[in-house]
Order: sequence, then C-alpha cells, then structure tokens
Amino acid sequence: MPSTLQVTSDNGVVQIVLDNPPVNALGAQMMSELRTVLTELKDDPQARVIVFSSADPEFFSAHVDMGIVEQMDVLQELAELAPEGVNVFQAVGEMIRHQPQVTIVKLAGKARGGGAELVAAVDMAFAASETAGLGQIESLMGIVPSGGGTQYLRERMGRNRAMEIVLTGELYDAKTAAAYGWINRAVPAAELDALVERTARNIAALGEGVIAGVKQTLPPEDLREGYAREEKAWAALISRPEVQRMMARAMAAGAQTVEGERDLEALMRSVTP
Repeated sequence: MPSTLQVTSDNGVVQIVLDNPPVNALGAQMMSELRTVLTELKDDPQARVIVFSSADPEFFSAHVDMGIVEQMDVLQELAELAPEGVNVFQAVGEMIRHQPQVTIVKLAGKARGGGAELVAAVDMAFAASETAGLGQIESLMGIVPSGGGTQYLRERMGRNRAMEIVLTGELYDAKTAAAYGWINRAVPAAELDALVERTARNIAALGEGVIAGVKQTLPPEDLREGYAREEKAWAALISRPEVQRMMARAMAAGAQTVEGERDLEALMRSVTP
C-alpha cells in the first residue's frame, strides 16, 4: 500500500506532505504513519521545524475518512498506543502539540473536520487568502468534533466563536479564520510558499536551546478533561442509526470525491433527513 506521506528534510526543516488521493482524507493509515514519523522526529536533534502541507493544492485534508471503521485493525493498534483518556483522533493532535520541534501548517486548500483539527493542533499556520478554507463539518454529519477540535477552537478564539464554527458547520475563508485566531495569517497565494519557507528556515537557524526554551515557556494546555467531554458527546451520537444512514447517503452522493468535497456543506445538507 503506498504511503500517505512524503517526508523530506533539509537544514533542520522537515517537510511532511499529506498525499492520500483523492482528497487527503485522514484515515487509519495516515494517522499511523503520522505517529511513526513524529515519534522518530521527537528524538532527532537535527530536526528543528516541521512543516505540514498537501500534495493536492485543492485539499489539505478533507476530514476523517468516512469509511474508517473498515480499518479497525489499524485503529485498534492506534487505540492501544494512545495516552489514557485520549481517543485515536485526539492522540494525533496531542503528538503534534507536544513535539519538541516547532510545527507549522502551510494551507493552500480546504481543511475540514479532522483536517481542520490538525491545522489547529500545530504551533502556527499560514494560509492562502484566495483558496484556503477551514470548517468543522461534523454537526452537518449529525455528530460533534472528536479529534480535539472543540478544545483547540475554544483555546484559540474563545467559546462564542468556537460555538459558531462547530454549530454552523460552515467553511470559513482564510481571512476570517485569521481574524478569528484559527490561523496566524492569511496571505496572497503567490506569497504563501515564500512566507512559510522563510519562517521555517529562520526558526531552524536560531541559536542552540532557543526553540526548547520557547516551548518550555509556552507549553500546550492540558486538555484531557475537555477531550473526555468531547469523546463522550461524539460516542453518543456516532452510534445512532440515523447518523450511520446519513453517512452512507453522503458517500453515495459523492462525499470523498473531488467534486463532492468542493461544496461538502451543501452535499451534507442535501442528505440530512
């Protein structure tokens, strides 16, 4: 099975490119490979910055794979490795949040659901103002975010805006996302590569101990209580038969195809009872 990640390194900057056609859905294989790569990098003194991007300029990561339950063997392995009280989806974000390296997302396209949670888990994110978009689509699927999204959003922008994003399920443009605090900055698409490259290389070139010192003074918050609330709410909803039927209708209507994912919000509303 082809890898879902392209990983390269140069002068202390590690590039992790998500590459899982057709829309970079976050499946069990990608989560497993992310865990492996991040674990290896954790003890690599040469790696100072990690940049996440996508091989597909239109989709950073659509969302968690709607067929992920069919990958139960890998999910079970991931569940056994997850910290106590953290589900397999939240565990991905926890690894990213606690990496010793500075983590950056370069967002050229759309990130929804689990993909948007990945964006919110990193230390900083920069997006193309004309083409990038972020959305927590879960409410339109009859569920709630379960990969840390509710906690990341509340921490980044406050309860009122987090409620808006989670309950509307809308896709937010990069400029609005930046104004809300979801990402650091929205810049013209033509400037995005240069900005991220310059930022990553400048950070990687800092003096010995500076990155570690900043990480120590600005540690990630302990979100385990919030994770537990999120998991409980998600588990109560995902098991409902009507949710499973809606997911099946969404897949039949074109979810996880390029065309269907271009306006997933409209597609999900069309299959809602």
